[in-house]
Parts: sequence; structure tokens; C-alpha cells
Amino acid sequence: MTGPSIDAARLLGRIRTLGEIGRDSDGRLVRLAASDTEKLGRDQFVAWIRDAGLEVAVDRIGNIFGIWKAGGVADEAPILIGSHIDTVIGAGIYDGCYGTLSGLEVIETLKAEGLTPSRPIAVAAFTNEEGVRYAPDMMGSLVYVGGLDIDSALATIGTDGTILGRELERIGYAGEHRPGFLKPHAYIELHIEQGPVLEREGIPVGVVEDLQGISWQRVTITGDANHAGTTPISMRRDAGHAAARVVTFLRERAKASNTPTVATVGCMSFEPNAINVIPSRAIFTVDLRDPDEDRLREEEAALANFLESLSTEEQVGISAERLARFEPVKFDQSIVRLVEKAARERGLACRRMTSGAGHDAQMIARIAPSAMIFVPSAGGISHNPKEFTADEDLVAGANVLLDVVRRLATEGTPK
Repeated sequence: MTGPSIDAARLLGRIRTLGEIGRDSDGRLVRLAASDTEKLGRDQFVAWIRDAGLEVAVDRIGNIFGIWKAGGVADEAPILIGSHIDTVIGAGIYDGCYGTLSGLEVIETLKAEGLTPSRPIAVAAFTNEEGVRYAPDMMGSLVYVGGLDIDSALATIGTDGTILGRELERIGYAGEHRPGFLKPHAYIELHIEQGPVLEREGIPVGVVEDLQGISWQRVTITGDANHAGTTPISMRRDAGHAAARVVTFLRERAKASNTPTVATVGCMSFEPNAINVIPSRAIFTVDLRDPDEDRLREEEAALANFLESLSTEEQVGISAERLARFEPVKFDQSIVRLVEKAARERGLACRRMTSGAGHDAQMIARIAPSAMIFVPSAGGISHNPKEFTADEDLVAGANVLLDVVRRLATEGTPK
């Protein structure tokens, strides 16, 4: 069952318009959560919601909702579509924004069709999905499902020393609704893949059936600062060298594995950070991911064991702090099958796949049947100005989303 298609020119135009909001003096796209530039993006999104004739609602963590209450179904649990509009530093224009704007486009198209849905349909832009300014990432959706206390989240101190709650108030997006006030009947999120698989295989639609678990830690290694020229190698307590051994351990272990486990050290700093001084302290992050919970736990245990032995071998102090931990997610199979059916009825090849990145969908899956749709990313590039997805793929993904939402709105969630 396929009906009319989305307004491609409107969707693509909005993606490009939003992509120009939040440029810095160097031309980089920077819309960090609750910042002045993100406020501009939020204001534009809300304006489009109002232009579409939808009700605007904002909850206490700043999540924005555009709600279509058609007919006499206002009290029914809604079908929720969404993603986010905050970005990393030096972002591309598609990550998050594509899914959010496609959700709005789907509702406008269904309204124009004269559809009478069996329940409300809503689009969401969740706060602080990227987690660049405030930790953890996916904070808005995490608070929304009750996984993080709202008051604790609002008290979060950012990398620039600001407090999230105060910043939301300052930019006018500290809403009155209780997070979770709108419990969805089902949730569907459209996103660029942020990986190379679909492009490499020439497949326009990815049917996301599960999502990797994520483990974030901050490791601190403490040694002794000393002169780089006069201290023999055998007498050093070198925090920098110990840190390098952790990086190598993680990389070699992942390479030797026949599993999809990945490990990344993304941030690292030394103290005193001088060219001629042995580092007395190294602080770095570790990002572990795997779609299987047991394997993810094995990797965490392997790292802990290595740090323990490394501390003895290098005569350094080592501590690890957990920053975030999310279990792998299995998406709702009935919606996954709907996505497959919608793609095939549009004449689009598709394949099932795992998401290697975290998304708001993994949080919403805790409280409602959920799934995701991917479209190709050129070169697998994301979080980068070179991020690109062809217009035809953007439109194709939005049309699959349209058909899935139409079915959910008229036939309900299949069993």
C-alpha cells in the first residue's frame, strides 16, 4: 500500500535551510545543545511546526514536539517520529536533522492526503543527542523514558561550565510538560547510516533491526613528572607511555577478534604537557561497542584486567570512571517488517543491519515498539562537513517512512 509521496522540494529545502543555521566565523556548523546557535535552529523548527498547523509542546528537558491531533483521537497514544537538531562541532547538515524534518514532512503529507488517522501523530526533536556540550549523549530521550532523573539532568555542568537547566531557560526552551507526558504507541526514526555499508552494496534502504551497546569510560593514569633527558627509561613512571599501551591493547584486541566489537580512544590529555617532561598524568576516554551484551561485558572485563596488570608493570596508579553505559537494543520486529515491506513496495532494495552509532530510538525502545530506517552515507562519513547523502536517497527514505507511518496510523502495529 503506497499512496502519495512527500514534497521533495520542501524537505530538501528545509534540510539546507537548517544546515545554514549555526555557522561560526569559519563557516563551521556548530549547534551545540542549548546554545545560542541551537536556539536559532529550534526557533526555525518550531516555526515550521506552527506553519504546518500542529500543536507545539516542549517538556522540561527541552524536547520539542509537533503534535497532529486529527479527528477524535486526541487521547490515544501517538505514533512518534523524531531525531534531533543539535550537532557536533564542524558538523554536516544531515545527522539528526534529516530524521526530524522528514517526520514533519510525513505529517504534512498525510494531512494533505486527507488521512484520518486512528491516533495522533507527532514529530520530536530531542535535546542533547550528541552529548558534546553536556554528558551523557541522548540525554533528552533518556530523560523522556525515565532513565535519568530530570532534576539531575538539568543540573548537568557543561564543558564550558554552564548548567543545562539555566541554559534552557535562557534560550526559552525550558518547557512545562513532564518528560514522558506523551507516551508513544510506536516510534520510528529515519537517519543517515553514518557508515559505508549501504553505499558500498548499492542498497538505498537500511532496515535497522538492532543497535550496538555502548560503554564509555574515562581512565586516569598517574605517574611521576621528571626530566625527559636525564631520567633513564627503566626508572620512569611514565603515564604517557602507559596510556599508549592501553590504546595499542584495545586496537590489537579488536583487530584480532572475529566479532563486530570496536574500541576507540577519542580524547587524551597529558600533564604537565611539556615537550621535555615525562607525563605525570594521562587522562583519556575509552569507547567500547558491540551488539551483543555478553561480548560487551567481556570487553569491559578485558580492559579492567589489562589496566590492573599495567598498573603493576608500569608502577603507575590507574583509575577508571564510567561515563555512560547502554545495553544493546533489539528493535520491534513487526515494525522492522513494515519497513521492509514499504521499501519493496516502492521498488527499493533493502537489507537488515545493525546500527553502530547511538540514537534516540534506543532510548524510546524502552517504553514503546521502535525501529529505524537508514539511507546511504557517501563514504560512510558523518560528524564532518563532508557528510553527504544524495537527494534521491533522502527522498526515498522519507517516502518509506511515510508509508510506514501511514500503515501504523491506519492499521495499527502488526503482531
